[in-house]
Amino acid sequence: MKEFNIEDAVSEDGKWETVSSEYLFRRPWLTVRHDRVRLPDGRINPEFYVLEYPDWINVIAITEDGHFVMERQFRYGLGKTCYEIPAGVIEKGETPLEAARRELAEETGFGGGEWKEMMVVSGNPSTTSNLTHSFLATGVRKISDQHLDSTEDLSVCLLTEDQVRQLLVSDKIRQALMAAPLWKYFAMNGMSL
Repeated sequence: MKEFNIEDAVSEDGKWETVSSEYLFRRPWLTVRHDRVRLPDGRINPEFYVLEYPDWINVIAITEDGHFVMERQFRYGLGKTCYEIPAGVIEKGETPLEAARRELAEETGFGGGEWKEMMVVSGNPSTTSNLTHSFLATGVRKISDQHLDSTEDLSVCLLTEDQVRQLLVSDKIRQALMAAPLWKYFAMNGMSL
């Protein structure tokens, strides 16, 4: 049994070898790749698929008076309108922080404040290639109108800490990549749920 070592908690131990690879589908927001891979013990898996996405960001934004900047939008995959934190794609040439600041301003009109990266997570490291960088922005304020993309349709909501806590405890934050940083925020700030 391998001993625990935080320094190699995320490593390339047991890395699989790509024997062959072909793209089945390529679009700006989704690419499907079919790989044939060799496991460390020599076995071949002829049918492994990877969904390639660009890296994403999301932001827990808290106003100067302590409200969480949340969004509500219809999510076609679930067929439901949900509460979410602001999020988006990291564009080519942007750092995660630059993308986070841009997305918050575009989607909500809020900005400024103090920023720090909270966590980096994968939605499904088994079959997706991208990471999500989660940021905490405190002391944000309204700085402009929204500047939504042509396909975006969302409303901005300012919720209290208790309302966000209720959403989490009631399993009403359905996007796992958004629930994770919110749970971490409450845990790191010693706020009981």
